[in-house]
Amino acid sequence: MRLEIAQWIDAEARRTIVFLIISGVALAASMLGLGEKFLLDPAWIAIVLCGVPILKEAAIGLFTRFDIKADVLVSMALIASVVIGEIFAAGEIAWIMTIGSLLEELTVEKARAGIAELVHLSPETARVVKDANETVIAADDVQAGDILRVLPGEKIPADGVVLEGATAVDESVMTGESMPVDKTAGSLVLSGTINRFGAFLMRADKVGSESSVKRLIALVERADAGHAKIVRLADRWATWIVVGALASAAATWFVTGEVVRAVTILVVFCPCALVLATPTAVMAAIGNATRHGFLVRAGDALERLSEVRRAAFDKTGTLTLGKPVVNTVESACGFERKDVFLLAASVESLSEHPLGKAIAEGFRRQYESERIKSPSSFQMIPGKGVQGVVNGRKVAVGTLSFASEKSSAIKDQDELLAKAKEQTQAGSTVSFVVVDGVLAGFIALEDEMRPFAKTVISKLRALDVVPVLLTGDHQAAANHAAHLTGIEEVVSDCLPQAKLEYIQSQRRSSQKVLMVGDGVNDAPALKSAYVGIAMGGVGSGIALEAADIVAVSDKIEELPHLIRLSRKMMRVIAINLTLAMTINFIAIILAMGGWMGPVVGALVHNAGSVLVIMHSALLLRFEKDNEANF
Repeated sequence: MRLEIAQWIDAEARRTIVFLIISGVALAASMLGLGEKFLLDPAWIAIVLCGVPILKEAAIGLFTRFDIKADVLVSMALIASVVIGEIFAAGEIAWIMTIGSLLEELTVEKARAGIAELVHLSPETARVVKDANETVIAADDVQAGDILRVLPGEKIPADGVVLEGATAVDESVMTGESMPVDKTAGSLVLSGTINRFGAFLMRADKVGSESSVKRLIALVERADAGHAKIVRLADRWATWIVVGALASAAATWFVTGEVVRAVTILVVFCPCALVLATPTAVMAAIGNATRHGFLVRAGDALERLSEVRRAAFDKTGTLTLGKPVVNTVESACGFERKDVFLLAASVESLSEHPLGKAIAEGFRRQYESERIKSPSSFQMIPGKGVQGVVNGRKVAVGTLSFASEKSSAIKDQDELLAKAKEQTQAGSTVSFVVVDGVLAGFIALEDEMRPFAKTVISKLRALDVVPVLLTGDHQAAANHAAHLTGIEEVVSDCLPQAKLEYIQSQRRSSQKVLMVGDGVNDAPALKSAYVGIAMGGVGSGIALEAADIVAVSDKIEELPHLIRLSRKMMRVIAINLTLAMTINFIAIILAMGGWMGPVVGALVHNAGSVLVIMHSALLLRFEKDNEANF
């Protein structure tokens, strides 16, 4: 716990804590009357250590930027208290205001801690192998095409492909997967992930700003609650409150002739709680979202997300995993399905094509006790398929046209071809299997639906958000995906322009639409939507740049939590603003009536600020299972 705290408390915060301790002791001495033994009241220590920084910030804002904020009114209250001889009150104002500022800073920094950790993922060095020589260079100097060696325990310095060696990589920081992922020759590896076991050679493909970790860092640096519209509104209120405080204090002094009442009004009228009410809530919510796998690029994205009532989903790579899996194996001409599957998997075991890999992996999953045979010969025909010899049998796997070349009687297989057509219309990709010149069957592959996709759609409906499938797939494939996930509204055959036009038409109808996508074709819709969420793991760089929020680990099951969090954030802000204004209003009435002095006024007013900050901080630990108790 101490280590965690040390990570998000910087040197300036630690210095402020020291000043607060010294000032607190000085104020205690002043309150006990020990000041009579000294030439000056010990409360002056609090004024110097805590008050001078406030005066400095107020002067800089007022005279260099003409910016009237809370510090201006605090400074006036502090100076007025000193002028009328209320030294203890002045010290207490400075001390408690500094406590409030420190709490705000720590709340914001802790909220950002989860985001800032990503910055430290960037590897510092890389081992470049060239002409049998190994050289250690800065990771930023790696060039695309460089051959790199990664040792156990090291961070992978670039995105690329494993060339030689086998290992397991901890990808939890990028994908959320808790277990290390096995990597062999041909496997993709991501920068910032950690090599846990064996050494391996890799080819760097994406380096510098194009690498996964650098893209995430760029997104992190743009996360800023200051862009939220509601935060700017609070700042405008603060300016008018300063004017109102001065007018009220002047009127009270004029009517009563008591300067103490006027000073007390200045103290309790400070809009600190009002100003703190929104940025602390926004940043705490951003920190919570980060912990659940979302990078929020601007505070107003969460504000807008709380208003959405329609969510449009791309299909491939968003509702699906973006990788093919075997869903059906059909056989014909006396062949058994298992035999068709085995022969196809055996010849595809040497293929680098995603469909070939999926067929081989599918057989291994379904028949764990069976071993794939090694083909005695193998040939890949680009754009058609693969062929080889397995246990003396000639096997060809590929497209319908390729199968027609290898089997002269394929046109007579009406029943099998009809089944294949049904699979194609449902969105599957069909690979035909020919054995010794006979069409033995086919293997249908589909893009695997993401786990929890159906659950997410159900939870969105419970939140009064209407899900929509917005996909470039044809009608039959789109309807099949919609049926699997429970989506009722489907818009198919969408090119990028069509997706954009759908989003724009919804906006013209005053519909606030959330768009969730991953590819280049989704970028226009993501940019135009009321809120855009990009899938960070599989998404293109253009999609990531166009989105307001990035799902780093692609866990769409956390989307309902994000929407609940955004709505909870807005409720917290509303409560904060109400609490701040209520406390200030009551304190002003008491100060005008002479029932509250500067010292008590400082305590009451700053207690409101502390309450607001503590209330906002609760958003950091808001979870989907404790919403009712929040």
